[in-house]
Amino acid sequence: MRRLLLLTFFPLLLSAAYVEHFKWPKNESFLVFLEHNNLPQSIYYEMDKEDQKLAEEIRAGFLCQKLLGDDGTIEQILIPISDELQLHVARNNHGRYRVEPIPIIYDETRHEALSIEIESNPSVDIKNATHSYRVASIFSNAFKKSLDFTALQKGDKLVMIYDQKYRFGKPYGMPVLQVAMIEIRHKYHYMYLGPDDNYYNEKGAQVDSFLLGTPIPGARISSKFTNRRFHPILKRWRAHLGIDYAARSGTPIRAAGNGRIISAGYSRGYGNVTKIRHSGGYVTLYAHQKSFRRGFKRGKTVKKGQVIGYVGSTGMSTGAHLHFGLYKNGRAINPAGVIKVTTQKLRGKKRREFLRIKEEMDDLVAMHLENATTPKPFVDFESCCYIDATTFKPLTLVKTAEDDNETL
Repeated sequence: MRRLLLLTFFPLLLSAAYVEHFKWPKNESFLVFLEHNNLPQSIYYEMDKEDQKLAEEIRAGFLCQKLLGDDGTIEQILIPISDELQLHVARNNHGRYRVEPIPIIYDETRHEALSIEIESNPSVDIKNATHSYRVASIFSNAFKKSLDFTALQKGDKLVMIYDQKYRFGKPYGMPVLQVAMIEIRHKYHYMYLGPDDNYYNEKGAQVDSFLLGTPIPGARISSKFTNRRFHPILKRWRAHLGIDYAARSGTPIRAAGNGRIISAGYSRGYGNVTKIRHSGGYVTLYAHQKSFRRGFKRGKTVKKGQVIGYVGSTGMSTGAHLHFGLYKNGRAINPAGVIKVTTQKLRGKKRREFLRIKEEMDDLVAMHLENATTPKPFVDFESCCYIDATTFKPLTLVKTAEDDNETL
């Protein structure tokens, strides 16, 4: 059933344009996507080099949108790159397409709470209550290194409070756990998000013990991580989802942590690139390699500090360096923050701030313990920012719908 859609100052308002939602196909590059949608390959080759690298970050399963004209012509496409940035493809009045990164527009961020009694195990029970493996994942990752869930009994209580962003009326990206509590043998165990974005138990001790090593010890950082930044000179959004280490061609690259190689091959943007999956939902990426170490291919188990390849300048690169990326549960995060992490207790000002947060969170947990509840279901409301194809300025699109393809 179609419902009313409000579109502000959009030039296609008078035509029968419509929005089509689709998930990014598995193992499909941006170039292949253009070919499959009968779009000119020049769209990619005319992109800024940094934006071409961003196109390598598109991941399978991400929910994307097309704005189609009444004749089926693609007018705009929104392709998420991370939780903060998306590639925007737009057709102007002359029929030419332009691509640029823009911030992701969220409907809202909701503070959601879940309070249940254990029936089988936390992961299964949370997923059954929320219908979200992501919510189950953030709980398990928070506790799995400090608690033995085999001691749980049926009827033990579980409470978690988390922030969830919504895009097009649906949960988007990984939720952020604020506090979690689980009962084991009549004792309550807590986990809190601290003022430094690390997790601490009720005693203020850090519990995340996943530590990375530097892939090229002693190398100079030539480009730092930035999730999204509006360039004051270029007047456009930039992103660099990793750290670049300057080093001579042939310099050995070492695995940042224990794990298993999940891919090792060539891509146009990243050149020779290796990805390693680690525990806790972490994946590291090593790009622009001159060559891979012999035998270090997909499926190979590696240890922290083991050489996996050699510095080069393959792909979209202007000189020899290593682009090092870090992802947690599919979200790009700053490797520098994890490399610097050491297990510690909060002290001084940070501890006082933590105790203030802890007191507030304890009160919320106590309130939700009174009644077992599940998170409120998301409302059937959609909001997105499309762009005026002539001026490339944001315009607001608001609509509600019951199916995926909607008429404007």
